[in-house]
Amino acid sequence: MAGPAFNHRPPTPIGGRARQPITRGDYLVAIEEKNQATFLRAYVNWRSKRTENSRVCIRMVGHNVEAPFRETFRDQMSIVEMPLSETPLCISCCPVKGDLLVGCTNKLVLFSLKYQIINEEFPVLDFERSLIIHIHNITPVEISFCVGYVAVMSDLEVLILKLESNPKNGDSVHQHPHKPNSPVTQAEGTSNETLQLESEDFVICQKPMELLGQNSEQSGVSVTLESTGLDDEKIKYFHVQHLLYRRFAPDISSYVLSDDIKLHSLQLLPIYQTDSLTSERKNLSQEKELLSLFCFFSLPHVGYLYLVVKSVELMSVYQYPEKSQQAVLTPQFLHVITSNNLQCFTVRCSAAAAREEDPYVDSTLKACPPVSLDVCALRIQLFIGLKAICHFKNHIILLTKADPEAIPERREAPRRLPSRKDTSVKLKTPPVAEAGWNLYIVNTISPVQLYKEMVDYSNTYKTAKTQSCIHLLSEAHLLVRAALMDASQLEPGEKAELVEAFKESCGHLGDCYSRLDTQYSHLALPYYKMSGLSMAEVLARVDWAVEDGSQKYERGLIFYISHSLYENLDEELSEELAVKVVQMFHVAEPKQLPHILCSPSMKNINPLTAMSYLRKLDISGFSSILVTLTKAAMALKMGDLDMYRKEVKSHSEMKLVCGFILEPRLLIQQKKGQMVPTELAVHLKETQPGLLVASILGLQKNNKIGIEESDSFFKVLCGKDGDMIPQLLVDFWEAQLIACLPDVLLQELFFKLTSQYIWRLSKKQPPDTIPLRTSKDLINACSHYGLIYPWVNVLITSDSLADKNYVEDLSKLQSLICGPSFDIASIVPFLEPLSEDTVAGLSVQVLCRTRLKEYEQCIDTLLERCPEAVIPYASHELKEENRTLWWKKLLPELCQRIKCGGEKYQLYLSSLKETLSVVAVELELRDFLNVLPEDGTAAFFLPYLLYCSQKKSLT
Repeated sequence: MAGPAFNHRPPTPIGGRARQPITRGDYLVAIEEKNQATFLRAYVNWRSKRTENSRVCIRMVGHNVEAPFRETFRDQMSIVEMPLSETPLCISCCPVKGDLLVGCTNKLVLFSLKYQIINEEFPVLDFERSLIIHIHNITPVEISFCVGYVAVMSDLEVLILKLESNPKNGDSVHQHPHKPNSPVTQAEGTSNETLQLESEDFVICQKPMELLGQNSEQSGVSVTLESTGLDDEKIKYFHVQHLLYRRFAPDISSYVLSDDIKLHSLQLLPIYQTDSLTSERKNLSQEKELLSLFCFFSLPHVGYLYLVVKSVELMSVYQYPEKSQQAVLTPQFLHVITSNNLQCFTVRCSAAAAREEDPYVDSTLKACPPVSLDVCALRIQLFIGLKAICHFKNHIILLTKADPEAIPERREAPRRLPSRKDTSVKLKTPPVAEAGWNLYIVNTISPVQLYKEMVDYSNTYKTAKTQSCIHLLSEAHLLVRAALMDASQLEPGEKAELVEAFKESCGHLGDCYSRLDTQYSHLALPYYKMSGLSMAEVLARVDWAVEDGSQKYERGLIFYISHSLYENLDEELSEELAVKVVQMFHVAEPKQLPHILCSPSMKNINPLTAMSYLRKLDISGFSSILVTLTKAAMALKMGDLDMYRKEVKSHSEMKLVCGFILEPRLLIQQKKGQMVPTELAVHLKETQPGLLVASILGLQKNNKIGIEESDSFFKVLCGKDGDMIPQLLVDFWEAQLIACLPDVLLQELFFKLTSQYIWRLSKKQPPDTIPLRTSKDLINACSHYGLIYPWVNVLITSDSLADKNYVEDLSKLQSLICGPSFDIASIVPFLEPLSEDTVAGLSVQVLCRTRLKEYEQCIDTLLERCPEAVIPYASHELKEENRTLWWKKLLPELCQRIKCGGEKYQLYLSSLKETLSVVAVELELRDFLNVLPEDGTAAFFLPYLLYCSQKKSLT
């Protein structure tokens, strides 16, 4: 009969309240045969027996336990009988939820685990028959169940299903049973007559078949669901998704059919979400989240491991040297028993799970050996008469039956592999007259110890890093990674030791890929990063010995060093190491040498040494603007200004800008997260600020620097903190407007410029340096700066206040407001610092109101503050639909002010004459008479009346 199945959690202390929600049961379930009857029984509460003679309670599944019996139930074991309509063939417990799945001839019955709360301190474990999976055309020999995934195995067939819990439109399970798309009839269409022939004269073998995903629905295996749960459950299964169907054919090559050619050891292995060093996630919950699920099953000589979450794929195939009897899969190893050997193989589950858990596992930051690596046999241990195997934590439990007639003479132990652990096992010799059963508990070797042995063995390849060495170190790396995937089972000291071993293994793999010329040499970078080694420590591991006068540097090392230097690490190499790096790139990749010298990590390089290598580039015919700029930077370091000027003057300013675009670190470097201008940038600020602004603009155009970064650069370069804006930054903003960069927010740039112009005008603060462009330059070069309206010039020249020192800022602000792209409404709230008492404030305020079409208010302001600008303003602004304001607004206002007299009488009178001239042209005589004031002098208006009456005949 089928052996027992365990589902275990740490027991809750008697008399104490459970500290966390119970998610798995603590029970043992077995299929038992007694008096020619088969029983399915679950043994619960068996840890609470106080004495060997304690009473045992037997109850039926679903039986409600009455409160008076709660004290009795606390101290005695219970046997839960689970009646079935068919004989149970196999059982499986879900390791996550604790549910029980029972396999019968034509169906699978799911018993959901639940708890009856007798009181707050003592829950009684029970089961409920919640689902029946009717399955046809396959008879289960073994089953496995894990969080809704079901694996069913017959002698030569395997079927993997997923039970889905999402109801569609509230349909019940019975209404939509699953039907295969094109079911295959029994034995691929064989008839009853053929089956009769098979039993008498012929052997009919079905061909092997592997169907993945939706294609597995065509296997001919029919699956339907029947819900039987009485209580409301958190999860109910409504649909079935087929994931895998595989059928094997018996081996008839020897013309003899063997009953032993059957599948065995079906197993679903879950791997949970972790908070390990391979992931940056923090799992705050104590409950485990399923990350990956794997399915293993085996023939006598071949084992198969599938990944069944998200995608279904065959990961590994295991070839056994001897005929296997049983196997057990763990996250770290595959343990297989033959008649006399316990064999251990590597697995790839941790590598697959790492890719599910960490999206950056295959990048320049992180790496993991592929799942496609060939599997390895780690060790073989001799046992006699092995019959069964199971696994619990770091223990392998073996059951043997030694037949005295079959015990061979003691042979010399096989040579030990480097990863084998010395295991002291005392063999009990049974009496000669009868067979003896023995139970062995073998402690598996600790991952750290096995890792160290594998690393020691790899040292034999130290002088020549081969693919075999990489394979061995990859196995060691995966071994440690697998142990860290379930860090909750580790002691703090063990985890720290494993983390250290993990980093060390990454360093070893980095060494391999950096010294071996393969297509995977680039993996040196992520492995070195995960190792935590600094660049200096990596360089210290390099063999700098020169053979035959020539030094060869492999691609992996060059790739790592160049990437590290490009990433602007906060690490400065010593002068000695910096020289070695320069020498390395001079030999291996001379074109990269200017870029390497610009890295902040190379700060300590002797400029004379760097200059000598740069000159060799010129000698070899390799010359470019980038070499020129690098030499100029080195000349500045040496204090040789003549050499600097010579290098800079050898190219046009446009080419120099292109050189800075090729290597931005000539101007800007990152140190400890802060932007630091280089010595060359500081020198350009003093000598060629226009070149510096053009270069930073070029970097921004080519996405080498962001908008905020460029602003910060100029502030740091000019030594301005907080809200202080240097003129060089204003020059850069103006250059951005001229360049019309697509990624620059236009209105935001307008706001920056206008805010600065307004601040300077209001504070009477002159720029700290001479602006690179005047307002005329901006108007001619940039469409966003418009021509200043003519009446504005009249307004400015009418006052002799001390605003002349700030004419350029005022002109730029006025030009920007007159431009076609400026959003006037957005700047009005910020005009308050500019008082209308000044010419600057008055002109800006009137300009803004004019752009907002507030013409009447503008006329009132000008009549009050600057009457001489009224007529130029009206001539420019009061056109088309606004022309009526000449006689509706301006004419009455002028007449009214003339009546009042005052010192501005003559200005008003002159403006009135200009206004009457315009009105006389625009209006007919009758309309003109209607707009004239009634108390006016006829002689004054007569000339305009005559012109208005005669203009028709004149035209």
